[in-house]
Amino acid sequence: MLYINAIVLAVVEGLTEFLPISSTGHMILVMNYFPLSATPDSAFPDAFIVMIQLPAIAAVAVYFWRKLWPFSGDEAHQSKTLSLWFNICAAVIPAVVMGLLFDDLIEHYLFAPIPVAIALVVGGIILILLERLKHQTRFETVHDVPFAVSMGIGLFQCLAMVPGTSRSAATIIGAMILGTSRAAAAEFSFFLAIPTMLGACVYTIAKSGLIFTSEQWALVAIGSVVSFATAYVAVAFLMRYIQRHDFTAFGIYRIVLGGIVLLAYLF
Repeated sequence: MLYINAIVLAVVEGLTEFLPISSTGHMILVMNYFPLSATPDSAFPDAFIVMIQLPAIAAVAVYFWRKLWPFSGDEAHQSKTLSLWFNICAAVIPAVVMGLLFDDLIEHYLFAPIPVAIALVVGGIILILLERLKHQTRFETVHDVPFAVSMGIGLFQCLAMVPGTSRSAATIIGAMILGTSRAAAAEFSFFLAIPTMLGACVYTIAKSGLIFTSEQWALVAIGSVVSFATAYVAVAFLMRYIQRHDFTAFGIYRIVLGGIVLLAYLF
């Protein structure tokens, strides 16, 4: 039964991590019904969720390999890609600083169903309004995004520290407000996730330690494979989806999910 639970959780994590619908909101619902430990005080479930984010990051790197690897093209491609990586790494700094300062406080006071439900609904409304309002696109591709705008997107990413906001939603909304195209916003969000989530995973694992049983390591292995596959599918789906559609459907979904989280908490 634990292996089925691990697969379900990995599917949910992989599918929701990079879509603007909040993986945290989904996990709050799913983990209650698919537990990985018989004791509520066990640290393994939280460590499991963090560790299966690493293969999800790998899925992004594999999908966008040609855009992310500086040495897969000519000198012009190398220059643009190195510049992109510089902007991405710089954009991580605000979240690192805010995380070190406020992570424990936010986890203590905001990691609860009602704040998550509110963040889901508010984020959904903003996504819908953003698509209804006309905004000028100044940067068509991810390589066009300048350093100042990259830092602005990094500041928007700090909003994702509030559970239920969704890191991808915060960065996509921020990027579009700052003038990027929908496709460039999604790609920058994916690329920014690589150092951000990698750092968060290493930090969390260092805090919790890695003292697991052989069965728990087997659960991590299975979850990692499933997380990689589902994250790759999610990224490919979103990049094809936004070629013909906007983010309104995701906004509606967030509002509905926020209502479900609230109802699940109340009843």
